[in-house]
Amino acid sequence: MPDRAPQPVDRQLPTDEARDLISLVRDIAQREIAPKAAEEEDAGRFPREVFTLLSESGLLGLPYDSEYGGGEQPYEVYLQVLEELAAVRLTVGLGVSVHTLASYALATYGSKQQQVEHLPAMLGGGLLGAYCLSEPASGSDAASLRTKAVHDGDDWVITGTKAWITHGGIADFYTVMARTGEDGPRGISAFLVPADAAGLSAAAPEKKMGMKGSPTAQVHFDGVRVGDERRIGEEGQGFAIALSALDSGRLGIAACAIGVAQAALDEAVTYATERRQFGKPIADFQGLRFMLADMATQIEAGRALYLAAARLRDAGRPFAKQAAMAKLHCTDAAMKVTTDAVQILGGYGYTADFPAERYMREAKVLQIVEGTNQIQRMVIARHLAGPEGR
Repeated sequence: MPDRAPQPVDRQLPTDEARDLISLVRDIAQREIAPKAAEEEDAGRFPREVFTLLSESGLLGLPYDSEYGGGEQPYEVYLQVLEELAAVRLTVGLGVSVHTLASYALATYGSKQQQVEHLPAMLGGGLLGAYCLSEPASGSDAASLRTKAVHDGDDWVITGTKAWITHGGIADFYTVMARTGEDGPRGISAFLVPADAAGLSAAAPEKKMGMKGSPTAQVHFDGVRVGDERRIGEEGQGFAIALSALDSGRLGIAACAIGVAQAALDEAVTYATERRQFGKPIADFQGLRFMLADMATQIEAGRALYLAAARLRDAGRPFAKQAAMAKLHCTDAAMKVTTDAVQILGGYGYTADFPAERYMREAKVLQIVEGTNQIQRMVIARHLAGPEGR
């Protein structure tokens, strides 16, 4: 190993419990995830056993109430756990973020009875969730969704197709936004749908350039019947629930992006200090030193930005603008850092023998999911200048 091998991120954590938690996550990541990450990603294999272990270890419900099996950790701690997991394998880090997103509606807007009945299994019972908002014809314009839920006695009958669903076809439950009333955002309601409901099916997973181990698929609802007790919140409140969930979910994506970027930087530093040309390590050449310095600065800036937004959330203050900023900056930074890492490794960076090319492919999707970065710019601008077309 080189004398200046990358060290684990020196984290500022609020409690001894949080420090112990990060140590646990690092142990699981290095022992259970890292050894098989490249091979399983190449094979397109989803590591369900890892998620079972994470659930048993209390890592699938970290920001939620301990009364229902959650970890009751502040978001600033939970997000750093995501970063650690994503740095080893994005399929795992993003999968935990999506599961947390899928649990949000019930944990935040569900009735006491719903929470008692469902949350323990969702947060620590080995279940895996998926979040169903996007559709084939409504991605960024989510308020125009067309999946319908129609009253039939004491039940709702859901019909439609959701698209780009992480964990589609393997999830145990789906948090589904469906139209129950008028066109537009006020006619949408939220439902908790079990994966074994009659009429629910998934298409074959999409063939993607990265994150091949994480299935992304359309999910079809062909007259899926659920009782009214599975409606979350009030009728017509679903879109507000969805947007609230996405504010928090965007911080999860930001943390995952910094994890991937940190992994790419570590790989680049290791390679640059070991690789010798013209009689010295290539890290001694100023051009590469400046690249490494810029990469590290972008990562530290992104980490500070997502943590600042998380601390606002933890304090109960508005954080939507900061969440959009964090998602925008961190994912753009991850794309730049991973691309530069490939460049530093030269020809080796373009081969699958080194992980840099995988990091670059994975970083791209983070600029798209949970609101494209163009949408994030629109969100930020609205906070600054008000709605368009006033």
